[in-house]
Amino acid sequence: MRKFSLIVALVLPFLTHSAVHAQEFDAAIGAGTMIAPSASSASGNHAPVTLSGGTYPVFSADLLLKRRFGVSGELAWRASRNLYGGFQPERPLFYDINGIYAPKLGKQAAAELMAGVGWASIRFYQGFTTCGAITCTDFVSSNHFMGHFGGGLRYYIHGHFFVRPEAHLYLIRNNLEFSSPVATRVGISLGYTFAPGF
Repeated sequence: MRKFSLIVALVLPFLTHSAVHAQEFDAAIGAGTMIAPSASSASGNHAPVTLSGGTYPVFSADLLLKRRFGVSGELAWRASRNLYGGFQPERPLFYDINGIYAPKLGKQAAAELMAGVGWASIRFYQGFTTCGAITCTDFVSSNHFMGHFGGGLRYYIHGHFFVRPEAHLYLIRNNLEFSSPVATRVGISLGYTFAPGF
């Protein structure tokens, strides 16, 4: 979460300056679930624990700058803790930054295609708190660089409000804690488009 906050702090001035000249800014909240290979399909290089299941809330935003191309970002996390290996409480988080293309499909719909990079952060809860110079936490994180590909279909239900069914593919580097380095998140989001002359 601290890395995501740092990225937002570094990128926000650029986005704020660019928003003046932007064609469109979209923000959405939603939920979905994770689909990944089962624990029984683990190879010798991966632990027999799956990322599948659970509810994943998600926040996302994009800024379309020119010809329906722009940048987007997302944060998704497992709403409830899971038990890793049946005993260790854990919670995965996924955050990514992407290039996005969002062509209109008539007056009521638009597609979204995105690709980018991010991090998968697996938080393992310890049952006790450890304090550093600035913060205290009750978890340790295992962080992994990842590639991200995603897509969705926006349907405008009323004015600037849209519903977006979506799917996201995560390619997680060195994800040895789980049964596969590949996971897919599917879900639906409710969003709003801020655009002059929409």
